[in-house]
Amino acid sequence: MTRLYLAEDQELLNSALKMLLDLEEDFEVVGTSLTGENVASQIMDLKVDVALLDIEMPKQSGLEIAKELRQQDYPGKIIILTTFARANYFKEALAQKVDGYLLKDSPSDSLVKAIRAILEGNTVFDPKLVSGVLNEVDNPLTKRELEILKMLEQVATTKELAQKLFLSEGTVRNYISSILSKTGTSSRLEALNLARDKGWI
Repeated sequence: MTRLYLAEDQELLNSALKMLLDLEEDFEVVGTSLTGENVASQIMDLKVDVALLDIEMPKQSGLEIAKELRQQDYPGKIIILTTFARANYFKEALAQKVDGYLLKDSPSDSLVKAIRAILEGNTVFDPKLVSGVLNEVDNPLTKRELEILKMLEQVATTKELAQKLFLSEGTVRNYISSILSKTGTSSRLEALNLARDKGWI
């Protein structure tokens, strides 16, 4: 019997996935969680064969749990479940040597097939995620431009940003103009969203 653990913060999806997996005669979901808190220790204590981890959860993310499990020499398989086809998440998942990285909007039967393939020693990555990384454009922004772009999340005006950075407003405007030009975007918000999606910040 394959022992599975499911960490997923959306309660309805958590219940639905547990029900789906328990329908398989050789699968048993031995634990679930709606947050990432203490999940790594529970997985180790329950001697879980396959850990299915949502990428974004309260307390601790799926990637943070994966990292903790790897540090503890967890012998089982790790599968990340996500709704986010973001290159930076995928790269971090690869760094933690996860065995699977699947989008939640995949057909339910494909999850079962993926788990079985992973148990046979394969790695399974959603093609959309792989495509996103292959098509990713190298980051054109300097370290300073990235710092300013990130600060735009909390700072409303050029004046406030200039004060925080001890720069003139003209210099800050020049930086923002450069950021928009390099990213091919027309607004600060658009540039910020692009940088997040590309995994630059």
